[in-house]
Amino acid sequence: QGIMGRYYALAGGEPDPVADAIEQHYRPRFAGDRLPEGNIACAVALADKLDALIGMFAIGEVPTGERDPFGLRRAALGVLRILIETPLPLDLGELVAAAASGYPAAIDTGDAVRVRVFDFMMERLRHLLREAGHASEVIEAVLALRPGRVDLVPARLAAVTAFRAAPEADALAAANKRIVNILKKADAVAAGIDVALFQEAAERRLFREMNEISPLVRSLVAAEDYAGALKHLAGLRAAVDAFFDDVLVMAEEPLTRANRLAMLRELAGLMGQIADISRL
Repeated sequence: QGIMGRYYALAGGEPDPVADAIEQHYRPRFAGDRLPEGNIACAVALADKLDALIGMFAIGEVPTGERDPFGLRRAALGVLRILIETPLPLDLGELVAAAASGYPAAIDTGDAVRVRVFDFMMERLRHLLREAGHASEVIEAVLALRPGRVDLVPARLAAVTAFRAAPEADALAAANKRIVNILKKADAVAAGIDVALFQEAAERRLFREMNEISPLVRSLVAAEDYAGALKHLAGLRAAVDAFFDDVLVMAEEPLTRANRLAMLRELAGLMGQIADISRL
């Protein structure tokens, strides 16, 4: 596929980059196949594959079991490989939305279709990462954030894999599980943290340490230094342990309880920027 198209393009006076893109945009055609080379070929390959995915999902032609007559799994893996291996700093959600916006209004490619396509892509990414030998717990922790920048997923996986070996990992993973369960059952969480409502030293300590590292962690995440960010987050272990040992989160007094829940929500947000640690 694409070979004759390249010859026709050259015969028709098209420049070499256009002819090359016509030939290469079918790649990768199978597992292990070469990827398209250069931005033009990659752009056409991504557009073609995403257009097919959106269109087929819009008319209900979704792969089921062994049935995939239109090669949508192959198309999805092609998109993921191009983004990850090239790599290209493009957001998958934005690409899906751009592909959907190209369809006429008569074809429903709204939010429901876009979410289904994105979910399908995440499932194919999960399969791709398992085939590459990554631990299931690490994959689930990273994909729980539904990362749009799939080109950054390998760096996140590497950082979380290294974090798992740290002595603080098990305790922080357990603490995150506890936080998730508490927040699920919470009836009222304060909009912000009020230091005037603190009653225990462990509350003040955790709040202080969170505030100290928060700007640094956010800057490291922005710089894509996920290992560095997790290293600093690991330093919260003692403060987190002390908080759960000394503080009754679900206090009887409503304002105190809501304030402590707000601090847990803030802690969960701080620790959940790279992966969902509770999945480890």
